Amino acid sequence: MNIFDTHAHYADSAFDGDREQVLAELPDKGVKLVMLAASSIEDSRENALLAEKYDYIYAAAGVHPESVDETPADYIDTLKKIIASEPKIKAVGEIGLDYHYEGFDREKQIRFFREQLALAKELDMPVIVHSRNAAEDTVEILKEYRPKGVVHCFSGSAETAKEIIKTGMYIGFTGVLTFKNAKKALKALEAVPLDRLLMETDCPYMAPEPFRGKRCDSSMIPCTAAKAAEVKGVDVEELLDITCRNGMEMYGII
Repeated sequence: MNIFDTHAHYADSAFDGDREQVLAELPDKGVKLVMLAASSIEDSRENALLAEKYDYIYAAAGVHPESVDETPADYIDTLKKIIASEPKIKAVGEIGLDYHYEGFDREKQIRFFREQLALAKELDMPVIVHSRNAAEDTVEILKEYRPKGVVHCFSGSAETAKEIIKTGMYIGFTGVLTFKNAKKALKALEAVPLDRLLMETDCPYMAPEPFRGKRCDSSMIPCTAAKAAEVKGVDVEELLDITCRNGMEMYGII
């Protein structure tokens, strides 16, 4: 009972067929806590409902950079209402920047990122930050706002990881650590102190080996943790204990 999946998406349609069964079984598989990250206003509402239903689940509310074009202008007021409606909402996210695909309005992404960072500051809440192919802008904005929180599913360099750590944030790693082409991620992991490290799945995505290609869930974290423990030179149980405590401290879960 020392697994804290600090970033999951159980409101995702990939779980529509068996969501209740999956969530009912996770505690028996050693999962102590799960944080649900949101990608949209609707996702934020669904996360709140799941957090209310399951004791071990907590939630975040926020708008993902890929959702900015479909989000109404008054979204900040809506997020405030959702957050106020459920005491188990403990973070704003996931928010951030994603320059991977062409056609997305980068300036609009940056505006939404800044607005939601300001909201988190106003509410004294941590943030869950998504950053893909946008390391320079992400780090620059984080240095400006200096929020509490985590850069999740980290895919940047060891140098970028060090810059993020300097802002006081945590860094989360997924099953990517177990992939054969994970040299960059493993180098970044080496640069992250144990007291700034979080474990996550980003499920239903990013299933670790030997489950790669299958739908991921929180019970698979020990596979990722085993690789992280090897890199950090600690026992896997110790690493899970440390990262669970880190997540609880960051999200203010007592």
